[in-house]
Amino acid sequence: MSDTKDTKTAPGIRELAEITGRSDTRDVLAHATKQAARSYDDYFVVDIDAHVSEDHFWTEVLELIDNDVLRQIGLTQSKGFGGSNALLNISPGLSHQSVGGRIGHQGRREPVEGVPGHPFVTAARRGMDAMGLDYQIVFPSAMLLLGMHPQDDVEVELAKAFNRWMVEKILPQDARLKGLLYLPYNTPEVCEELVAKYAKADDIIGFTVCSTRNNAVHADCYMRLYAMIQDSGKPLAFHSGYHWGDPSFAQLNRFLSMHALSFTHYNQIHVTNWLVNAMPERFPRLKMLWVESGLAWIPFLMQRLDHEVLMRPSEAPGLKRLPSEYMREMFYTSQPMERTNMKLLEVTMEAFNAETQLLYSSDWPHWDWDAPSTIADLPFLSEQAKRNILGLNAARIFNLDTTRKKPAAAQVLAERPGVS
Repeated sequence: MSDTKDTKTAPGIRELAEITGRSDTRDVLAHATKQAARSYDDYFVVDIDAHVSEDHFWTEVLELIDNDVLRQIGLTQSKGFGGSNALLNISPGLSHQSVGGRIGHQGRREPVEGVPGHPFVTAARRGMDAMGLDYQIVFPSAMLLLGMHPQDDVEVELAKAFNRWMVEKILPQDARLKGLLYLPYNTPEVCEELVAKYAKADDIIGFTVCSTRNNAVHADCYMRLYAMIQDSGKPLAFHSGYHWGDPSFAQLNRFLSMHALSFTHYNQIHVTNWLVNAMPERFPRLKMLWVESGLAWIPFLMQRLDHEVLMRPSEAPGLKRLPSEYMREMFYTSQPMERTNMKLLEVTMEAFNAETQLLYSSDWPHWDWDAPSTIADLPFLSEQAKRNILGLNAARIFNLDTTRKKPAAAQVLAERPGVS
């Protein structure tokens, strides 16, 4: 046999361009666009959880810090060793989200030259069009660890600056982008100030607490805050995350292990405290949303808490019903949805009435993101359940207009000739 390498391409086959952080979002998501065209192009679709890679625009946020000293420190750090992590409490050496760089779109920096508007808005609009989304709600990324920052005043200043950046620079540029206001939960009085300031802002459709923190959600210092949010009519979301520095996770020697447990760990603790201390009875109109913990933990916690409350009811005297009954009235987001066992997933969704309580989320552009087809292709869901989860449930709790906002999937594909 000849050792000469055959460089000819077989008829009908072409080599695809490598997907990197510089690839156009519409090319990265081309298969999602085809899935939209196939099965859910006529659905109203809302993505409850996508992320700003704010490190790409971090100096824009730092420049909006009110405190003169922290602003100067942050901008100085950003030009030196701090870089895009200036003032934050993340450990770059422990950043494994890109899976050793094998997930190129995780750190997307696609060319947007010549396109008017902010680069993030351009990339976000491309993503919404490609996935077939009518709306997308955006969260920060690196800031999700701020709850563990040793300096509470830094969380306060970064929260205020990020909220201004979103409200003033990003959200006004596209009506399909909406935000949940970041609350610096370690400082309740500032949270109250922010709720009062932004409660009536049209583009802010709710409020969020980053769950990766050790605050007791039932503490008296938060009661006024919850009352204010309840009166606003907008939901309160707890977005979970990871923190390898938590002593209980220090035993784990792989990011995989820590990631699997941490995203459920924090929300389980907060839900438990919320229920056992009868917060649903104190704030019955407050819509609670639990974000990015997957689904498998929900029936586990339902059963576990029901069992404990029935055994020791004197320790939860404020409850008028079982914990599972309150949990069926809370809202949850889908990502990352565990799909290795469809029968188990079906039972899990039945347990908390997913048809009315589950909201689709992508977690785009993170490494473990889920396309809308994750919901649309589930064989055991009814047509109405799919429509509810993909968008109508979100419209109900966020008061969103359900008229079509997105272009047709066929149009998006036609504008990217040669994409496979």
